[in-house]
Amino acid sequence: MYSAIARNKRNTVFIILFFLIIIGGLGWLANAVYGRGSYSILIMTIVIATLYAVFQYFMAGRQAISMSGGIRVNSKADHPRLWNTVENLSITTGTPMPEIYIINDPAPNAFATGRDPEHAMVAATTGLLDIMDDSELEGVMAHELGHVQNYDIRVSMIVFGLVVAVGFISDMFLRMAFFGRNNNNNGNPVVMVFGLVAMLVAPLVATMVQLAVSRQREYLADATSAMTTRHPDALASALLKLEAYGRPMQRQNSSMSHLWISNPLKPGMMNKLFSTHPPIAERVERLETMGRTF
Repeated sequence: MYSAIARNKRNTVFIILFFLIIIGGLGWLANAVYGRGSYSILIMTIVIATLYAVFQYFMAGRQAISMSGGIRVNSKADHPRLWNTVENLSITTGTPMPEIYIINDPAPNAFATGRDPEHAMVAATTGLLDIMDDSELEGVMAHELGHVQNYDIRVSMIVFGLVVAVGFISDMFLRMAFFGRNNNNNGNPVVMVFGLVAMLVAPLVATMVQLAVSRQREYLADATSAMTTRHPDALASALLKLEAYGRPMQRQNSSMSHLWISNPLKPGMMNKLFSTHPPIAERVERLETMGRTF
């Protein structure tokens, strides 16, 4: 477990460097087209990218909560069942009590975010609370607190920022390709081709980063939940319910799909192919295997 935490901390550094390299490379290409021998565009791009990375480190958690429509639970009286579950798990794991949010959505789901255990946030949908019994809810929230313990939330937050940034860069170069005719390039076909390539490749790069990070951390959080509650069958039952009663979230956003315990997007061939989540059946099988060892 401690090696997984250390690995996630290293992954955060690697992802930030990867992010800066991508932005720097795009800045260099833009500089080659527009710079006229100057490196001002490259320098400006790297400075802006660095500032953006710092901003994402401190603010991406709040951004994810805002995009999901989360409403903060300020006291036990607001949602006693969810509050008590999270509070008891925090005591058990020795982690600080995270901020708790409710999302008014019939789709059963939950996620955790924040840069570290001291600044963590967990969110659950009303649909999740409606279908889970107490032990299943405990398993799900232990899974989310597992992401907090393992520093998965930090890695996920950086990936979230990377996906947003790559989408923005893709859009920027696409606009440069189609609407930059009156600027220095005068409709330069190189810019047009680059814009189209960036539009197609950038989302794929972001998705591959999500896939590389997300699938293994879901298995790890499942195992952490099982070790915390000593009841892996409860989480397995919860996952089967998520599969049976799952539906697309009302407020869908592909850039934060890897944060949720269950895929929040509309099912389809491409979503299955590029899913940020491992199959429910495989997760349940692993949990049942763990259950036989307790």
